[in-house]
Amino acid sequence: MKKIAVLGATGSIGASALAVIARHPDRFRASVLAAHRKVDELVALCARFRPDLAVIADAALETALRDQLAAAGLPTRAAAGMQALNQAASGELCDTVVGAIVGAAGLESTLAAARAGKRLLLANKESVVMAGALLLDAVRAGGGELIPVDSEHNAIFQCLPHPPRAVDVERLPGGRPDLVEAGVRRILLTASGGPFRGQGRADLAAVTPAQACAHPKWNMGRKISVDSATLMNKGLEVIEAHWLFGATPAQIEVVVHPQSLVHSLVEYADGSVLAQLGNPDMRTALAHALAWPRRIEAGVAALDLVQSGALQFEAPDRDTFRCLDLAYRALAAGGTAPTVLNAANEVAVAAFLKGSLPFLAIAELIEATLDAISAEPVGGIEHLIHVDLTARRMAQRKMRQGFC
Repeated sequence: MKKIAVLGATGSIGASALAVIARHPDRFRASVLAAHRKVDELVALCARFRPDLAVIADAALETALRDQLAAAGLPTRAAAGMQALNQAASGELCDTVVGAIVGAAGLESTLAAARAGKRLLLANKESVVMAGALLLDAVRAGGGELIPVDSEHNAIFQCLPHPPRAVDVERLPGGRPDLVEAGVRRILLTASGGPFRGQGRADLAAVTPAQACAHPKWNMGRKISVDSATLMNKGLEVIEAHWLFGATPAQIEVVVHPQSLVHSLVEYADGSVLAQLGNPDMRTALAHALAWPRRIEAGVAALDLVQSGALQFEAPDRDTFRCLDLAYRALAAGGTAPTVLNAANEVAVAAFLKGSLPFLAIAELIEATLDAISAEPVGGIEHLIHVDLTARRMAQRKMRQGFC
């Protein structure tokens, strides 16, 4: 029986993880549930899964959480704040952590779980983007396992030669054993193209948040949906693939696949290309990661290739969706540049969702912030947090100055 901590339990990834856990009560128990501010939803999940601990990240909501748990007659203990979240991720109540907190807010708990030697099922790509080297060092020091849960990186993981552990951090600082030695020529990350595939810049001038969040294939949170619409989500995944698999930027290619049935591919030196296919449902990747190296039922419908019809692939439109190239630029610059990229993107997306920044200005604000802050060598977690805050302030200042 594996004891699972689901961080970000009220989000879309958390819901998918809990759905898989509920299908296998003989294998998994949700022992820790954590959320940002949704007390009512968290308590409802506690009533269903009966965890030992519930954590609300916003410390001001601790009393509300404790009172609602007591009113519901639940034995679940309440805790609040980032320190409590980190302790939950690293403590004895769990052996596996689903890291599904969106954005930079998930960094510290992800590192805490890695240092504690947990099996870390990583859906928080921002942690890898900001602190790839630090995260792999933490996995190495803790002696645990890291299994990617993003559908694309989980697909790559499945298509690469089987490592002795979930992520082999002993032989290569960037993650996996050398890809050339393994015969790998390229990693091909697939992208759906989002809701605006095929449209030009002139078509996107008046895009609304509702339109940007209407993803044609995946049911995701608002921030991730906007990232998919700008292709920043794919840019972040390029950086993530660099760290998780030890791939150089030249070895990582993005290809648009609007059917979202091929989740990513790996090309080998002999010309073979291995792909992982499945219906667009996060339960597949989560079931794989939860049970790895075994396979279990995920509750996902079987893929009907005849019904699906033709599979389409095309190059991304980098002129319209400039965020992808900005991510490659940050990866090439190295050091703290990906942290600046991620921070500026989070500020820009939040402003767009509030209606205070045009859709096309998201990339412009990120580029202006990258131009304003030079990349530095990463000095540790405190340094990264400082850079993250600095970049957020710079992005907000640029907006006030009317950069666009």
